[in-house]
Amino acid sequence: MSSLTRLFRTSAEAVAAALMAAMFATFILQVVIRYTARLPWVAENMPFLQPANFGWTLEFCLAIWVWLIFWGNSFVVRVEDHVTFDVLYVSVSPRVRRIFTVITGLAVAIALLLSVAPTWDRLAILRLKKTATLGELFGDWIRMRDIYVIYIVFLVAVAGRYLWQVWNALRESLAGSDETGHSGGPA
Repeated sequence: MSSLTRLFRTSAEAVAAALMAAMFATFILQVVIRYTARLPWVAENMPFLQPANFGWTLEFCLAIWVWLIFWGNSFVVRVEDHVTFDVLYVSVSPRVRRIFTVITGLAVAIALLLSVAPTWDRLAILRLKKTATLGELFGDWIRMRDIYVIYIVFLVAVAGRYLWQVWNALRESLAGSDETGHSGGPA
């Protein structure tokens, strides 16, 4: 793995870790507020800890969860990490495996790329819709589109990963290699 690839992978993992840390910290804040707000001396001495001030935490956790899932599946989860049903795949020759990889890789990549435009159209509508409670934390500039735009990144990144697998399978075929390495395989 090249140093640039390693740097990108480490950076992507760091973003995922930061998202997880933000979600966990918000969850802990929810728990602390829920149980301390019931104590009379806290309510009297620290009015800013009223549960009504922390309605945004649920929506924030949900937004972070959406980003974490699509970010992680775009850039962190490797092909080897996926659960596959490969009984047929492992029972055929390396040449047929490469054919399987090319056909399935192209099918998945094309399907994902064809869904970008309709998804973008739907997200364009969401640019008008404000979030229910995140405006309290971030201001009115945050829109639902901003939360779900990570799905476009996911579509393009996963399509790119499948096209890379197709490229590696074709390159191996042209080289006449009988080894499938990491480029082949159902994903």
